[in-house]
Amino acid sequence: MEQGKRGIVVSKLLPPNNPIEQLQSRFKEIEAGFKDWLSKQSLPVEAAVVTATGATQGAAIGAIMGTLTNDVSASLGPPPGANLNPQAMASLKQAQALSGGPLIQARNFAVMTGVNAGISCVMKRLRGKEDVQSSMAAAFGSGAMFSLVSGMGGPNQAANAVTSGFFFALVQGGLFKLGQKFSQPPVEDVYYSQTRSMLSNLGLQNYEKNFKKGLLTDTTLPLLTDSALRDVNIPPGPRLLILDHIQRDPQLKGARKL
Repeated sequence: MEQGKRGIVVSKLLPPNNPIEQLQSRFKEIEAGFKDWLSKQSLPVEAAVVTATGATQGAAIGAIMGTLTNDVSASLGPPPGANLNPQAMASLKQAQALSGGPLIQARNFAVMTGVNAGISCVMKRLRGKEDVQSSMAAAFGSGAMFSLVSGMGGPNQAANAVTSGFFFALVQGGLFKLGQKFSQPPVEDVYYSQTRSMLSNLGLQNYEKNFKKGLLTDTTLPLLTDSALRDVNIPPGPRLLILDHIQRDPQLKGARKL
């Protein structure tokens, strides 16, 4: 009975659940369930669903952008009675394609994002991985289709599609490599993961730079002494806490005996 009363009191003291967090959690559950279902489907079904989803998202983005650039596109028409050469007309069409109204931009972005998502899905399923080659292949396809649908470039649509595809592929390849470079942790951090965890648990994370300066990596933790910590300018108090932690940690203490 007393435990039940305590439970009621504790539940009253706890803050109510954040509705936004609940919504986000529910959305993640639905998304995870959808991805799990999709991964069990055949390749044509998965590719079709992913393409349609990507196209829908692209159409929404394009419609918003087209709304913002609608006034600009209205002023890009050729003057009445103007006799423009083919090169000037091609430049005008390209400008109109990039600044069309909501429906035009929705169509362009739907094709671009849908094709990109579909090709990425097929490449990932066939190759079993998502790398820069798959990303560039998807970008080439989306760039080529964007060029054909939007009417960018001159009268030679095939050449323009190939050129746009290569341009999209090069940009996507560069972004993919750049993302990989910044997403990977520095190499030296791999050697200080256990040290970082120990210092964080002790509230001494400010002294991580001292360990790195003295090259006191994870492999040296069982061998640490007071003099070694003193050499990297760690004060007496933190030194005692670190050495006490090493003495109490069964894994580090066992490694030290070995």
